[in-house]
Amino acid sequence: MRFCFFLVLILTLGVITPSRAQTAFDTPAREAILVDAETGTVLFEKNADAPMPPASMSKLMTIAMVFDKLAEGSLKMEDTFPVSESAWRIQGSKMFVELGARIAVADLLRGIIVQSGNDACVVVAEGISGDEQNFARKMTERAREIGMTHSVFRNASGWPDPEHVMTARDLATLAAYLVNTHKQYYSIFSEIDFTWHGIKQGNRNPLLYSYPGADGLKTGHTEEAGYGLTGSAVRNGRRLIVVVTGLASDKVRGIEAERLLTRGFNEFETYTLLSANQKLEDADVWLGDSGKIPLVVANDVRVTLPRDARKSLQAKLVYQTPLAAPVAPGAQVGTVTFTATGMQPVTVPVVAGAAVQKLGFFGKIPAAINYLLWGASSG
Repeated sequence: MRFCFFLVLILTLGVITPSRAQTAFDTPAREAILVDAETGTVLFEKNADAPMPPASMSKLMTIAMVFDKLAEGSLKMEDTFPVSESAWRIQGSKMFVELGARIAVADLLRGIIVQSGNDACVVVAEGISGDEQNFARKMTERAREIGMTHSVFRNASGWPDPEHVMTARDLATLAAYLVNTHKQYYSIFSEIDFTWHGIKQGNRNPLLYSYPGADGLKTGHTEEAGYGLTGSAVRNGRRLIVVVTGLASDKVRGIEAERLLTRGFNEFETYTLLSANQKLEDADVWLGDSGKIPLVVANDVRVTLPRDARKSLQAKLVYQTPLAAPVAPGAQVGTVTFTATGMQPVTVPVVAGAAVQKLGFFGKIPAAINYLLWGASSG
C-alpha cells in the first residue's frame, strides 16, 4: 500500500516586511504600456487592450515581414523591387521613390524606418505579395503567430482605415519580437537620418536625440490617432519597451515616453531568483533504486518587480511525495510559485535533477516495508 500527499514548502527569499505602496502614476496618453523586454513583465499599462488607429506605428509589422524574409533567406538586402504608379502616387510621409525605378531592400527599409515612407511600404508590399491587399492579409496572419491578438491590417503603411487597428499591448509584443528575434537588423532603428533622391530626412523618433540608451523604434501620427510612439531603451543591460498613443503633439509624446522609461528604470529591477539546475529540495522516492532525488529548475528564473517589493518575495514549492519510481531526469514533478507585493505570481516547473530506476520484484518488498516504517530516507 502506497501513501502519498502533496508537500508545500514556503521558501523565504527575503526578510518579510510590509512593502510601501507604489507611487500613484498616470499619463495623458490615451493608451500606454511599459514592458520589461527580457521577462515580459508589464510595469505600467493604460487601456492597453483598446483597439486604436496605430498610424505609422503599424509600419513595424511591415518591417517585421521584411526581416522575416531576410532571416529565412528568401530575400536579400541587395534584392530590388519595382516602383509602381500606386506606390509613387500615395500621399502622406514619403521616401520619394521614383516611378519605374528599382530600389534595393536595404534602401526601402531605411525609407520605412528612418523616413516613415508610405511609398516605400507599398513598394515592399507589392514586391513581396504582388499587391498591398494580399500583403496586409498576410500581415494579420503573421501578427497572430507572433502573439498579437487584436491587430488587423488593411494596408502596409498605417494609412487611415476604420478596420486597420492595433493595441498598445500588441505594439509592445511586436517591438519585443523585433528586438529579440531580429537582432542582426535591429540597429537600423537607431539610424538618425537617411538620404534618398537627394532629399535628406531625419528619424522622427525623439528618443534617439534626447534619451540615453534609446535605440528605436517608430512614431505615428494622424488626426484620428493623435501622436504615438513605440520606443525602446537599454540601461545597465536592461531593455524596456514603451508605447504611448493619442497625445497632442510630437513634443508631448517624447516627454511621456521618457517619463515612463525613466520610471521603469528607476523603480523596477530584474532579479535572478534561481539559477538553472539549482536544487530546491530533496524529494522522497517510492520503490526506487535511490530513496531521494533532487528537485531543480531547468532554466534561470528571473523576475522584474518594484525594488521595494524585493523584501516581500516568497516562493512556494509544491510537489507530490513520495515520487513514484521510475523518474526520468528533467521530468516535471512539481511547481514553484513566486509572489511579492506589486507583482503578479510567477509559476515555473520543477523537474527531477537525476534519474531514479524502479526496483525489481525482490527489492520492492523490503523497500516498501522500510518506507512504511521509516520513510524513504532509510530505503
